[in-house]
Amino acid sequence: MKKLFQRISTFFLAFALVVQVANPVLLLAETIEEKEARLRAALAQKEREIAVQQAILENEQRETASIERDLAILNARIKEQELKIEARNIEIQILGRDINLKNETIGELNNKIGRSKESLSQLIRKKNEIDQFSLVEIVLSNEDISDFFADVDSFDSINVAMQASFEEIRDTKSQAELEKDQLAVKQAEEADAKKVIESEKKKVERDESAKEELLAINKEQERTYAAVLAARQQEAAAIRAALFALRDAGPIQFGQALEYANAAFRMTGVRPAFLLAILTQESELGRNVGTCNRPGDPPEKHWTEIMPGPHSNSWRDDQSAFLRIMKGLGREPEGTPLSCPIGAGWGGAMGPSQFIPATWEAYIPKLEQILGVHPDPWNPQHAFTASAIYLADLGASQGGYSAEHEAAARYYAGGGWQTRGQAYANSVLNHAQNIQTNMIDPLQGL
Repeated sequence: MKKLFQRISTFFLAFALVVQVANPVLLLAETIEEKEARLRAALAQKEREIAVQQAILENEQRETASIERDLAILNARIKEQELKIEARNIEIQILGRDINLKNETIGELNNKIGRSKESLSQLIRKKNEIDQFSLVEIVLSNEDISDFFADVDSFDSINVAMQASFEEIRDTKSQAELEKDQLAVKQAEEADAKKVIESEKKKVERDESAKEELLAINKEQERTYAAVLAARQQEAAAIRAALFALRDAGPIQFGQALEYANAAFRMTGVRPAFLLAILTQESELGRNVGTCNRPGDPPEKHWTEIMPGPHSNSWRDDQSAFLRIMKGLGREPEGTPLSCPIGAGWGGAMGPSQFIPATWEAYIPKLEQILGVHPDPWNPQHAFTASAIYLADLGASQGGYSAEHEAAARYYAGGGWQTRGQAYANSVLNHAQNIQTNMIDPLQGL
C-alpha cells in the first residue's frame, strides 16, 4: 500500500510539470515586432502619400474645366487608387501574420487541453485505485500512524490536483474560444481589404479608359471640349432620370433615390450604394411582389390568411400590428397589396423595404423622431430611412464587405442568415458594386 501512495505522489509531481507549456510567441517576439514595425511604417507612409494625392485632387477640381485639368484629376485619382491598393496589400500582410499567430496559439491551447485531459484521466484512475481500499485496509497496511497520515495527505493532494486540472481545462478552453473569436475578426478584416483592392482596381481601369479618351483629343480639337463636357452632363442627367424600381410602390427616378440614400447615410452611416442595392434586390426577386390582399384576390390571399395572428402558432402577431398600422395611416386593410407567402413561410411584408408588420411597428417611434411625421411603409423616403436604420442595427454601418454581407443576409433570413441568407447577400453586394461604379461614381464631380 505504501508503494502505491509513493507512486501516486510521484505522479502528482509529474502532473505539475506536464501542464506547463512553452509559449512559442515569446520566442519569436523580437522578429515579429521588427517585421510588424516595418510593415506599419510602410502603411503610414502610404497613407501620407494618399493624403497628398487627395489634396492635389481637391485643388484640381476647383480649376476651370479643361482637358489639362481633367487629365490632372484623372492622374491624381489613379495615383490615389494605386496607393490605396498598395496600402491594402500591406494591411493584408499584417493581418496574414496575425492570423498565422492566432492559428498557432489556438493549436497550442488545444494541445494543452489535450494534455490536461490526459493528466486528469490519470488522476481519476489513481483516485479510483485508492477508493478500492477500505479505511480498515489502509490503516492495517501501514507500519505506524505517521505513515497513515502521510497516505491521507497524498489522497488529499490528488483531490486538489484534480480540482486544479478541472480549472486548467476550463480556463484554457475559454482562452481558446476567445482566440477563435479574435481570429474570425482578423479573417473578416482580411476579406474586407481584398474586396477594397478589387473595387479600387475597377476604378483604376475606368479612369485609365477615361484618360485615354482625353489624350485622344489633340490641341486642335480642344476647343470642342465644351461639347465633351456637355455630353458628360447629358449622361449624368440620364443616370439621374433613370427609373429605380421599388417593390410595391412603383418606380422613382434614380436621382431622387440617391438623395434619399444619401440622407439615410448621414443619419445611420449605411453606405448609399449598399442601401440602394438592398432595395434593388427587393424589387427584382420576381416573386411575391404585392400579389396578395388586392381587390378581387381569392380568400387564401386575404391578409388574415397570409400573416400570423394572435392565435397562430408563431412568435409574432402580424395581424394585430397590421391593423394598428393601417389605422395610424387612415387606410383600410382591405385591398392594400401585400407580399404573398413563399414556400412554408408567412407573407404580409409591406412596401419597398418589405418590412413585416411587427418589425415595422417596432421602428415607428424612431422613424417618427427622425422624419417628423407618422411613417408609411409604402412611402419611398420612409422606406429608405427604415431600411437604413434596420441595416445599421444589423451592423452595416460598420462598413466593409464582411459587415455589409452579414447585414444583408440577416435582413433577408434573420436567424437563418448563415445558410438561407448567403445567396441573397451575394446578389446584394454585386448590385452594390454595379450601382457604385456605374451610377454613383459617374455623378461625382459633376
